[in-house]
Amino acid sequence: MHLMKDTIVIIPTYNEIENIESIIKAVFSQNKEFHILVVDDNSPDLTALKVKELQQEYPEKLFLLKRQKKTGLGSAYIDAFKWCLEKDYGYIFEMDADFSHNPNDLIKLYNACYLDGADVAIGSRYIDGVNVVNWPMSRILLSYFASKYVRFITRMEIEDTTAGFVCYKRRVLETINLDAIEFVGYAFQIEMKFKAYLKRFKIVEVPVIFTDRKKGKSKMSSGIISEAIFGVIKMKLKSFFNRK
Repeated sequence: MHLMKDTIVIIPTYNEIENIESIIKAVFSQNKEFHILVVDDNSPDLTALKVKELQQEYPEKLFLLKRQKKTGLGSAYIDAFKWCLEKDYGYIFEMDADFSHNPNDLIKLYNACYLDGADVAIGSRYIDGVNVVNWPMSRILLSYFASKYVRFITRMEIEDTTAGFVCYKRRVLETINLDAIEFVGYAFQIEMKFKAYLKRFKIVEVPVIFTDRKKGKSKMSSGIISEAIFGVIKMKLKSFFNRK
């Protein structure tokens, strides 16, 4: 039997007051029912308060996990994954609040797992050429070559290793030791895919168009980039030693 409560979309937020209401409504307007868990890192702009207001409108579908402070994307997702695993969700999504990931693509990722048997479906910017809108060329090149570099070091057959638009089947998150995930920034995305790859889960890439945020501020920084560059080498080396 196909449970209604089978899919949940995790949306991490920090100062997303300009986007949060419209992204929630866009996810809820899909043909398939998705639940949403917003993980808010105590946003000064009161994003969480807005979510609480919207919970009146969507009482059984919209959930809020409020954290005391901003401790990175990775730890926000880990907390959220654990929350989702405590419930009955079979498909758990990662998605940004800023519309860089199109809510209409959620169903494509879901179908890749539910119908086509993937364990992890990645909304990929690079599987079909470079599908990025509104980014400066420098950032496109940085992201593209970062993905190529990660692919080279890790040997994963994935074009978009840093993608943050992902659907995980429940058993992937149950199998990966979430407490052992080390990275907090964007490298977290690479590490999660690498762990799934080492466990031999079936990972597929679904082409999506990524559109840069129109409202609010980007969270990208040089620390995040260097974590990704040096962290990946360390991660790969460690994988040789603990093959278990």
